[in-house]
Amino acid sequence: MSAASPRVPYTRLASDAFQSLLATSRIVHDCSLEPTLMELVFMRVSQLNRCGYCMDIHGTALRKAGIDPRKLDTLPAWHESRFFDARERAALGWAEALTRLTEAAPSEADYETLPPHFDEKGISDLSMGIAIINAWNRLGAGLLPPMP
Repeated sequence: MSAASPRVPYTRLASDAFQSLLATSRIVHDCSLEPTLMELVFMRVSQLNRCGYCMDIHGTALRKAGIDPRKLDTLPAWHESRFFDARERAALGWAEALTRLTEAAPSEADYETLPPHFDEKGISDLSMGIAIINAWNRLGAGLLPPMP
């Protein structure tokens, strides 16, 4: 399978915004939350947004980190899977709630799953990570990813 070229050269035409998004992404990767949790969240959001490029990147990172393949295989059905702990479930639920804004705004019940597992900094970092991966997904799925 060959990669398609971007529809427009957005990395050049919107260079300042692209570089800012890259810089913000680096900060999110170095946040207070463990990298594998963030990668799971990024993978799930990318699945919801159908961004194959991002799914490949995050799936590769998770496999390199040693995540059980059964966990990756069952990520789309994390609600029913036995491979996710309560903290991961809270993060994945929040990721889905923030990503599916067209269906409904996140409810108080969605939010209330977070404080038992994350402090305010963790909730902020998680939410920023979700916002950033949604931005990348929109570029990857809409304008296609830049060629490596």
